[in-house]
Amino acid sequence: MLPVIVAAAEEGGGGTAFILPPLYEVFWAAVVLLLILLVVGRFGLPRIYRALDERAERIQRGLDLTARAEEDQADAEKRAARLVEEARLEAAGIRQDAQAQAKEIIAQARSAAQEEAAAIQESARRQILAEKQAAQISLRTDVGMLASSLAERIVGEQLRDTELSARVIDRFLDELEQAPAVPGVDNGASVEELR
Repeated sequence: MLPVIVAAAEEGGGGTAFILPPLYEVFWAAVVLLLILLVVGRFGLPRIYRALDERAERIQRGLDLTARAEEDQADAEKRAARLVEEARLEAAGIRQDAQAQAKEIIAQARSAAQEEAAAIQESARRQILAEKQAAQISLRTDVGMLASSLAERIVGEQLRDTELSARVIDRFLDELEQAPAVPGVDNGASVEELR
């Protein structure tokens, strides 16, 4: 191959012909290049620019959507934080209401218990008073019967007259009241209770 290059260099008549192509090849290469540039410039570049513009537009829309999504996410986080805070405040209010209601229920229960205890005490007091009165009547009757039987034994006659018996019993009780007190026995109080 080296002999072919050397032979071509000797035929061209100089040192530069070996490096530079012939002028007609340069002309036709320039014409073909110009035609390619015209076709590409006329048909290819607008499509390329359109594709690049569409891609840039899609990228910009994606960036806008991302920015909007980030704003929406920030807003959603703020709303969630606000809702959590409102729920916390509402829960605190419900707790306070529940505590107030519990105190009110306790106060009502205490009041009802006090009223019930007072009613039970009043009922017990009435029952004790009734039993005391019944005991006094029973004791008075028993004392009257004892006094009547004692009077019958002393007098020796049977007392059939009820008015006479009542007078004898009353006189006996009066005398019992006026009798001197026996040590350790409260005569006055028991006679008063008997009457």
